[in-house]
Amino acid sequence: MFKSLFEAAQNSTFKSPFTSVNCQAASTPAPAPVLLPSAKDGAARQLSPNHNFAAAAVAQGDSCEFGSNHYFVLCGLGGIISCGTTHTMVVPLDLVKCRLQVDPAKYKSVVNGFRVSLAEEGVRGLAKGWAPTFIGYSMQGLCKFGLYEVFKVMYANAIGEENAFLYRTGLYLAASASAEFFADIALSPMEAAKVKIQTTPGFAKTLREALPKMTAQEGISAFYKGLVPLWMRQIPYTMMKFACFERTLELLYKYVVPKPRADCTKGEQLIVTFAAGYIAGVFCAIVSHPADTVVSKLNQAKGASAIDVAKQLGWSGLWGGLMPRIVMIGTLTAAQWFIYDAVKVFLRMPRPPPPEMPESLKKKLGVTGEQ
Repeated sequence: MFKSLFEAAQNSTFKSPFTSVNCQAASTPAPAPVLLPSAKDGAARQLSPNHNFAAAAVAQGDSCEFGSNHYFVLCGLGGIISCGTTHTMVVPLDLVKCRLQVDPAKYKSVVNGFRVSLAEEGVRGLAKGWAPTFIGYSMQGLCKFGLYEVFKVMYANAIGEENAFLYRTGLYLAASASAEFFADIALSPMEAAKVKIQTTPGFAKTLREALPKMTAQEGISAFYKGLVPLWMRQIPYTMMKFACFERTLELLYKYVVPKPRADCTKGEQLIVTFAAGYIAGVFCAIVSHPADTVVSKLNQAKGASAIDVAKQLGWSGLWGGLMPRIVMIGTLTAAQWFIYDAVKVFLRMPRPPPPEMPESLKKKLGVTGEQ
């Protein structure tokens, strides 16, 4: 299935800023070669219609072609590094947040939660659940970022260049939702183990201890009973994360950054990436929080359903632990986008600028100058 996705994405009209689509039948004579400006000196250079554009990528110093299998694999690697490291770094805050959600009578606030946790388990206890967090969110990051890039290119190809620009917010939402659907299947077992370790006193201290116990008690369903509420939490979160980030980045360069992106240094571009990521993270935390609370409580309660847990918590209970989650998710999302973009810079991957209106659409709408 993933092979077909890669193949479809590679044929996308958006796979490269220089790509032109040949929709003619095989028997139709090939059109004349296209003249494109040189990446180095602005001189015109000739590319054949069947050019794979690898030369264009190399000419700019990139390590791979935009939209190639190599590119998608590196995006997945960036997702692993981005999500795995950042989620593991905030395990202490995540632990307190989960305990606030499942036992608000005992853990009355963030500060109180840290104080009680330290008193009962010491500093080492704040790291409980780090292993399933690192493994689970690394797997999720692989699918989230890697498949997002695949679906974004594939869907753009399906609707055409002009529609991809006009409806780019919908494109971002659809691509991110599709990617997160698969990412949560990869995450669910480790997320269930993490919450069980963090919120059930005396159950297990390590992942190796938790997995056989969970299997013995509830079978394989123990690892996937939270999948539906996980989708309810993560898909809206990821849709907001990617769509809000993409549009915020576009607006920052258009209205806030005092010079064009092309004139910014790599460091300046990464700062803009971090700012856009933090803004997106705040909205992510709010839209996904009720489902996050249900997931935490569901993985603690044996045999309960998501609806049962939601009824038990009530409306106000669904919003427990929101402030620490806003701080955690805002910082987390900003750090993830920063690391992901930094990985692209380090690996010399193509980093296209924010989208611009296609020339064909400008002519149709009578638009002059920059969009």
